[in-house]
Amino acid sequence: VCRSNKSPWVCLTCSSVHCGRYVNGHAKKHYEDAQIPITNHKKTEKQEKVQHTVCMDCSSYSTYCYRCDDFVVNDTKMGLVQKVREHLQNLENSAFTSDRHRKRKLLENSSLNSKLLKVNGSTTALCATGLRNLGNTCFMNAILQSLSNIQQFCCYFKELPAVELRNGKTAGRRTYHTRSQGDNNVSLVEEFRKTLCALWQGSQTAFSPESLFYVVWKIMPNFRGYQQQDAHEFMRYLLDHLHLELQGGFNGVSRSVILQENSNLSASNKCCINGASTVVTAIFGGILQNEVNCLICGTESRKFDPFLDLSLDIPSQFRNKRTKNQESGPMCTLRDCLRSFTDLEELDETELYMCHKCKKKQKSTKKFWIQKLPKVLCLHLKRFHWTAYLRNKVDTYVEFPLRGLDMKCYLLEPENSGPESCLYDLVAVVVHHGSGVGSGHYTAYAAHEGRWFHFNDSTVTLTDEETVGKAKAYILFYVERQAKPGAEKL
Repeated sequence: VCRSNKSPWVCLTCSSVHCGRYVNGHAKKHYEDAQIPITNHKKTEKQEKVQHTVCMDCSSYSTYCYRCDDFVVNDTKMGLVQKVREHLQNLENSAFTSDRHRKRKLLENSSLNSKLLKVNGSTTALCATGLRNLGNTCFMNAILQSLSNIQQFCCYFKELPAVELRNGKTAGRRTYHTRSQGDNNVSLVEEFRKTLCALWQGSQTAFSPESLFYVVWKIMPNFRGYQQQDAHEFMRYLLDHLHLELQGGFNGVSRSVILQENSNLSASNKCCINGASTVVTAIFGGILQNEVNCLICGTESRKFDPFLDLSLDIPSQFRNKRTKNQESGPMCTLRDCLRSFTDLEELDETELYMCHKCKKKQKSTKKFWIQKLPKVLCLHLKRFHWTAYLRNKVDTYVEFPLRGLDMKCYLLEPENSGPESCLYDLVAVVVHHGSGVGSGHYTAYAAHEGRWFHFNDSTVTLTDEETVGKAKAYILFYVERQAKPGAEKL
C-alpha cells in the first residue's frame, strides 16, 4: 500500500503482506478492515475463524496477535507457525544467495559504498552491525552501540560463559518470546551478552535485539510500551540491573567469582555501589566528595558519594538561542559544564542545609570534588529541563574534545595522580535529534579500532572526527588514557 520495504508483516490467514505497526500500520488496518460486526453470540465462533488477527514479522519471525495486542509464543498442534517461519527462512536464504553476487560487485567499488575504507593501502569492508528498531527503541540501540565500543566493558561480557535457560526438547532451538509470557527465568546479563556478541561480526543484516527488549520489559516496567524513552534514564537502569544481577548467582555460578577470575581489574580500582563490586562499578564507578558549609556558623560537612556518571548542567548564559541579528557570544564548552558542576554554589531557599551545630536549616554553600576518577567517564549533559508546564530541550551546541580531556583540576587530591591518569579520550557519543524528550530520535557515534562510525538503528556508516565534533552531544563516554609502559607516578 505504502511501498515501504521496512518491517514487512505477513497475515497468517490470507498471506497478504503489509507494513507493520512500527511503520505506517497498514497490517493493523488490514486486521481492522477484516472485522465483521458481531450481531449475536451464536455467530461469534464462526466469525472468529475468518478474522485476520494474527500476523508475523518477516524480519524477526515473531508472531503478533492484534486481538491480544502483543507478541505471542503459542503455536498450533500441527506446528504450522513454525512451518511458516522455516519457509520464510528458506526464502530469505535463497534471496541472499542470489543477491550476494550483486552486493560483491558494489563492495568492490569504494566510491559507491561508504562501508569501505582504505587502511594502509588495502581496502577493508565495514564490520559493524546495526540494530533493528522495534518501535521507538532507538534510545536503547544508541546506548547498546555505545557500550559495545567500550572495549574493556564489552569484552568482559562477551567472555562470560553462556547461560542455557532452556533444557530438554527445546534445548538448542531458537525461542520466540512474548512480552506477556509468564516465565521468570530471564537473565539480563545473558541477553546483553548475546547482543554484544552479535555486534562487530561483519553481518550484512541488522541484528534484532528482541530477546533483550523482552527481558527489559520484564524487569524494567518503566520501559514497557512503544513510546520514546530517555536514553540516559535507560542507560542508568540498564547498568544498575546488570550490576545487581552480576552480584548474585545465576545457573549455579556466582558472577562475582567470574569477575575475580576473568577480570584484570584490581580490587583497588573497584568502586562498590549497593553491595559488592562488579565490572559495572569497576569500569564506570567513581567517587564524589560533597562538601557543604553552613554560612551561619561555618560548620563543614563532607560526604562521599559513588557515581556511575556525572550529570552536567549547561550554564544558563549559553542557553538562549541567538537570532541572526545578534552577535555570536562565547561558545559553550564541556569545561564550562564541568566547572559549573564543581564550582562553589550557594544553595537556594528550597535547598536549605540542616546544620547539626545550629540545630536547624541554614543557608549554606555546596561544592563537589572528584575523589576518584573512573576508568570510563560518562558525562550526561542535561538537555531537558522542566518549565511550569513543559519539559523543554536545551539545544545549545557544547564543544567537547575528542582527545586529552584533562580532569586533574577537578580532583580532590591531584598531587596523588600520575601524569596521564587524568587524561581521557572520547570513545562514544549519544545524540538526541528533535525538540522533546518524548519525541525525536537517538543515534550514536563510536570509535572502533581507530575509525569512527555513525550508528542509526539498522544503518551503520563510516564517518570522520570533524563530523563527530560537530554533534550536539547528549551523553559522552570517555576512556581513561593508558599510561605508557615504564611510566611512574610522580
